[in-house]
Amino acid sequence: MPPPRYTLSVIAKVILLFACGLFSTSAHSQELAALDGFITDASNGETLISANVILEGTLRGATSNLSGYYAISGIEPGTYTVRYSYIGFDTVTRKVVLAPGESVRLDIELATTEELLEVLEVSADRITEGEQRSIGVGQISVATIQQLPQVFEPDVFRSLQLLPGVAQSSDYSSGLYIRGGDPGQTLILLDRTKIYNPSHVFGFFSTFNTDAIKDVRLYKGGFPASYGGVLGSVLDVQNKDGNRRETHGKLSVGLLASRAFAEGPYSRGSWMVAVRRSTLEPLLGALQNIDAVPRAFYFYDFNGKVNLDASQNDKLSLSFYAGSDYLRSAFTEGIEIKLRYGNRTVAGSWVHLWSNQFFTNVTLTTSWYESTPRATFSGTNFEQINRVTETSIRADFEYYPGPKHDLSGGIWTGIFNAPLTNFFDDREVFHTRNRVEHASFYLQDTYHPTESWSISAGLRGTYYGYGRYFTLAPRLSLERQLVSGARLQASAGRYYQFLTLITNEVFSGFDFWLTSGEGVKPAYGDQIILGLKTNLSSGITLDTEVYYRTMRQLFVLDPFSTGLAGLEYSELFAFGEGMARGAEIQLSRQEGRINGFIAYTLSHTNRAYPRLNQDLFGESQVFVPRNDRLHDLNVVGQWRISRRWELGAIFTFATGQAYTRPAASYTIHDLDFVNGLEQTDLLVSPGLNQSRLPAYHRLDVGVTWTGSLKRFADYTLQMQVINIYARSNTWFIFNEVEDEGTLSRSTIPQIPIPLPNLSFTLDF
Repeated sequence: MPPPRYTLSVIAKVILLFACGLFSTSAHSQELAALDGFITDASNGETLISANVILEGTLRGATSNLSGYYAISGIEPGTYTVRYSYIGFDTVTRKVVLAPGESVRLDIELATTEELLEVLEVSADRITEGEQRSIGVGQISVATIQQLPQVFEPDVFRSLQLLPGVAQSSDYSSGLYIRGGDPGQTLILLDRTKIYNPSHVFGFFSTFNTDAIKDVRLYKGGFPASYGGVLGSVLDVQNKDGNRRETHGKLSVGLLASRAFAEGPYSRGSWMVAVRRSTLEPLLGALQNIDAVPRAFYFYDFNGKVNLDASQNDKLSLSFYAGSDYLRSAFTEGIEIKLRYGNRTVAGSWVHLWSNQFFTNVTLTTSWYESTPRATFSGTNFEQINRVTETSIRADFEYYPGPKHDLSGGIWTGIFNAPLTNFFDDREVFHTRNRVEHASFYLQDTYHPTESWSISAGLRGTYYGYGRYFTLAPRLSLERQLVSGARLQASAGRYYQFLTLITNEVFSGFDFWLTSGEGVKPAYGDQIILGLKTNLSSGITLDTEVYYRTMRQLFVLDPFSTGLAGLEYSELFAFGEGMARGAEIQLSRQEGRINGFIAYTLSHTNRAYPRLNQDLFGESQVFVPRNDRLHDLNVVGQWRISRRWELGAIFTFATGQAYTRPAASYTIHDLDFVNGLEQTDLLVSPGLNQSRLPAYHRLDVGVTWTGSLKRFADYTLQMQVINIYARSNTWFIFNEVEDEGTLSRSTIPQIPIPLPNLSFTLDF
C-alpha cells in the first residue's frame, strides 16, 4: 500500500480534475456543437481502431476507440472541413456545418489505398496524428506479422519480440519478457477476456491465429487506469468482427500447421470463424523408432465471433476461443510424460451510444484454463492438476463534456478460482483451493489546458477477497508538443499484482498460477517513463524512451522448501523484490519499396530474495535473472521488388543470457551401514547467474510470391529460412563431475542449423 498521505494527495488531485471536467459544461457549452460517429473499412465494414479525425484549421481532433467510435465536443459553431485518416487508407474529407447546440452524427468509411497496397507496411507502431505513438505503447500490424520470416507459423508474440524493450528467452519460446519483467507480469487479453496460457507447442508460439486478429496493441509500461492486475505490461488483442460486405475465405497450409478462415455478413451483422490445427502426425508416425520423438502430439485452436447491429446506437457481439495441446512422449526407458493443457474463453459485449457525449461498453466474460501434466519415472507416477476459471462483468464509459476534458471510467467484478492438486502414486499430497471474489473501479480524465499540453490523471481501486486486500493505484501521464512533429512525454504510476505464474523454462504446459491470500500480500511496483517521439521526415520516425520500475513483495515458490504437503499457504512462498531500468530507441521508415525499423534496447534488471544467492557471511545478494540482457538489437527490413515479389529479413543480436557457472566441486563421503560408503558430488558457484552465455545472434530471410488464379482466388507462396548462416546459439550449459573428479560442461544448442519453412495460402 502507498503511504496514506501520498494516497490522499493523489485522490484529492484526481477528484479536483474530475470536478473541473464536470463543471466545464457551463451555460456557454449549450451554444457549442458536437461531432461524432463510427469509422469503418469500406471494403469489409470492420471498425478501425485509432483512426484520426481532425478539424482542419484547428488543433481539435480525436482518435477512434476500440469500437471504432470517435467524438469531438465543445466545437464553436461554423463550417468545418473534417479530415479522416488511417495508415494504409485513403484520406477522406467532409464539409460539415455545425449550428449552435447541434450534434451531428457522421459515420465514415475509409477505402484502402491502392498505392500503399504495393508497399508492405513494416512498422513497430501504427503512426496516427491524433494519438502519435502514445508513451509505452508498441503496435505491429497484422499484415507485418503475416509477412515477417517466422519459425513455422506467423506469430504475434515472436513479432512483438522485435520491438524495443521486449526480449525473448530462446528460439523455442515465444514468452514475452518486457522491461525486466517475466511473462506472468503481462496481462493478456483477447476481446477483453484474460488468457492464462497464451502458448502452443509448449511455448514455441502463441495461441493467437493471425487470420482472426484485427488489432494488436502492447502497453510495455505506463498503461492507463483502465487496465490493472499486473505489475508490468498489457497486451490487448482484438478479434475481427467479420466482413459486412461479402463472404470471404482463406486456406493456408504450412509445415507445422494448417489454417482455415471464413467471414461474411448476414441481415443485421457479421460473423467470423478461424480454425488452426497441427499437421505433424504423419511425420511423427514415420519417426516413432527414434528416441525422444513424441509418440503423440497435436494442437488446435478455434476462434469465432458474431456481431449484431441491434440499432443505430446499439451493437452486440459474442466471441469465443478454444485451444488445446497434447503431448505423449517416452524420453528414455522408464520415463514417460503425458501433458495436456488448453484455454477456453467466451465474451459477450453490448456497446451503447447514449448521446454524442456519452458512450458505454458492458462486457461479460468467462475464461477457463486447465493444465494436467502426468509423468512416470521408473514406475512412480506424478500428476498435477491446475484449473483456472474466472467469470467477470465489466462496464466502461467514455464521457466528452467539452473541448478540454475526456473522461472515462468503469467498474469490474468477478470470481476467480484456481485449485492446484498434486498426486504422487495416485495419492493426493497437496491441494490448495483459491476462490477469490474481486472488484475494481477506475476513473480517468485527459485534460487539455492548452493546445500543446495534455495531462491524463487516473486512479484505480481494487478489492481482493482472499486476504481482504484493498489497493489504490494512481496513474499520471503528461505530453508536451515541442515543435511540429516532436512530442515530449512522461508517465508515472503504481501497479499491483495479485497472481504469480510459476514457470517452467522448457515446457510452458507445466506452468501454473497461484494467488495472493492470507499472509501473502499482493506484489506492487512503481514505474517512471520519459519519452521523445519525433517525425524526422516524411515516413521516417525516431522514438526514444527511458524507464525505471520497481517490484516489491514479489512472491514465488520457496526454492528451499522440501515439499508442499502440510504447509500453511503463506509458507509456500519466498518474498523478494526487483528493479528494472533501460533505454529504448527505434528508428522506423514506413514509405517506399524498402522499409522497416531498427530497435535497440539498453537495459538491466535484478532480483533479491532471502536465503537466495548468499555470500560467505550468509547475507543474501542481489542477482540478475536469466532474462537480463544489457544489449538487444533487432533490424527488420522489407523490400517490395515488384507487385508479385517481396523480400524480408530480420537480424537479431543480444547479450548472452545469465547463468550460474560452477567454479569448483567437492565430494561428500557418507558411510551407510546398509549400502556402504556413498559419495555425493556438489558444485560450488561464486554466485547466482554471475556468468553469461555467448552472445546471441541470428539472421532470418524470407521471400513472398503472390499471384491470382483467374479471378477465382489470390494465392501467396512464402519461402523462409530461419538462422540462414547456421549460428549455434547456446540454450543451456549442463555441468557435472566426472568419475575422476574433473568438472565437465556440455552445451545444449538452440536451433543450430538453417531451418527452412514453406507455406501456401489461398485467399478467395
